[in-house]
Amino acid sequence: MKLSILDLATIYNNETPEETLRNSTELVQLADKLGYTRYWFAEHHNTAYQMSTSPDILVAHAAALTKNIRIGSGGIMIPNHSPLKVVENFSLLEALHPGRIDLGMGRASGTDGLTNAVLRNNNEPLTGEMIMSQLMQILAFFDQDFPEAHPYNKITPSASKSLRPDIFMLGSSDGGMSIASQLGLGFAFAGQINPSIAVPMLKAYRKNFKPSKYLNKPYSMLAMIVVCAETDEEAKEIAHPAELQWVRWMTGQYKLPPPTLKEAREHVYTDEEKQVRKENKDKFIIGNPERVKEQILQYQKETEIDELIIANMITDKPARHKSYELLAEAFNLQQ
Repeated sequence: MKLSILDLATIYNNETPEETLRNSTELVQLADKLGYTRYWFAEHHNTAYQMSTSPDILVAHAAALTKNIRIGSGGIMIPNHSPLKVVENFSLLEALHPGRIDLGMGRASGTDGLTNAVLRNNNEPLTGEMIMSQLMQILAFFDQDFPEAHPYNKITPSASKSLRPDIFMLGSSDGGMSIASQLGLGFAFAGQINPSIAVPMLKAYRKNFKPSKYLNKPYSMLAMIVVCAETDEEAKEIAHPAELQWVRWMTGQYKLPPPTLKEAREHVYTDEEKQVRKENKDKFIIGNPERVKEQILQYQKETEIDELIIANMITDKPARHKSYELLAEAFNLQQ
């Protein structure tokens, strides 16, 4: 069972932005030493507490400071970018770090409509057809195989068609899953967003997968929030801020900073918040190494995933590092 990490570069505990990025740098270097498979950076905009606005820049930084771990985007949000520029950037990254770069792509914008319009410099409403067209352009630019009559056939996005990273579709519903299975791409399901349908979506991906020039067999990943500590009690304690953060997001409290451990410990939940916290329970895997490993392997059995990607939401830095160290030991990642 492979384990990986998804990082939103979140500003915790009133850190400075510089401290947050140093923390991400230290974590990816630790993950590299511990034997994690890959480290992905998310893309979010118009937020005061997440530094992951430009995954490609963070990928370049992290790849230059690591040796073995794969580095990628989780993901590049297709509506925000020129297809040609995505291909230019990730071809360059692949050339700099051969065989270590991933391009995970999502169909959502990762932000609000106004910010997306500003990013695109275009107020035209987005449609599913437009996003699918952008995705197909990205793939065609990588492979340099636009039809001869297509005007883009005259554009050379990179020096070689070999400079194509591993490509994944992201999804929290059936849209990304359908695209990944029909085009023969890897698929990463956002279980931290929509855990209730993780099993049927990942099963459907495998059932409907069509071999392609990208993959000859399906490759699937499940994202979850995993909090591991020496004891169940300690794990529950350090998970409090992430639980409260998700309650806030689900009740429209977007502008508040991520809660500290003290704040989360002392928070008095309203009746509405208690219900949301209960509904969010399946987003989390929390416990000691044995309990966490058992739950992860159960998910693997139910979904047939190849890999679990862990959303990095532990606010306390020593506890964060310890959690990943315990997981690496439990799954013998360094073998």
